[in-house]
Amino acid sequence: MAETPKPPKRRARKSTRDTAAKKPGLRHRVLRAARRALVWGGAGIAGFVLVWTLLYALINPPTNAYMLSEGRRLGGVQQDWVPMGGIAPVMARSAVAAEDANFCLHWGLDVNAIRDAMENGRGGASTISQQVVKNLFLWHGRSWARKSVEAVWTPVIEVLWSKRRILEIYLNVAEFDTGVFGVQAAARHYFGVDAGDLTATQAARLAAILPAPKERSASNPSGFTRNRAAQIMQGADTIAADGRAECFER
Repeated sequence: MAETPKPPKRRARKSTRDTAAKKPGLRHRVLRAARRALVWGGAGIAGFVLVWTLLYALINPPTNAYMLSEGRRLGGVQQDWVPMGGIAPVMARSAVAAEDANFCLHWGLDVNAIRDAMENGRGGASTISQQVVKNLFLWHGRSWARKSVEAVWTPVIEVLWSKRRILEIYLNVAEFDTGVFGVQAAARHYFGVDAGDLTATQAARLAAILPAPKERSASNPSGFTRNRAAQIMQGADTIAADGRAECFER
């Protein structure tokens, strides 16, 4: 007697609960999208920073946020860009001696100076490279946000620019008096000469007013400014003799 064929086994249907369990939840999808957005956003910001920084390695910065602000407030500013070859070498040495004597030795952040400033409970310790980043790319004022961005951006310019280029830009965008930016405008404003014709005394006096350009005068110096300028002249001679000026004079 022939066996009755068995009906084919029906494949068990997966429950909708099991299927839903294997699908990523809404929270997981949101977190994954947020992470992706952060990664792409960070990459975009990093790319923008690199392109902007590389651009200024090749062309002279036309202006910056602070200069624009002062221009609107004052109805214009004085600035005449001059290449490093048109600046008296003693002016470059004086600026370094006054603001950042170890400019040729660090990678943008002077760790020892920062530690000393923190231990003594005082501000400052900003290198010339940090000041360039602040003046060109960021905003003035004291805040941890700005200092954090500055600390990250400073090594970037140290990698992409030469020390000579960093100092050249610094000397051309530094403020020397109200509405007077750059060493060429400052030399004419205070002494009626070009930046390339500055004497050691004139260069030292210009460097002496850099921390407080709106409160000090290079052409009519106070006793403090005279003493500070004398110290800077000695410092400029020292860094020329011990090799700490080689990175920007070559």
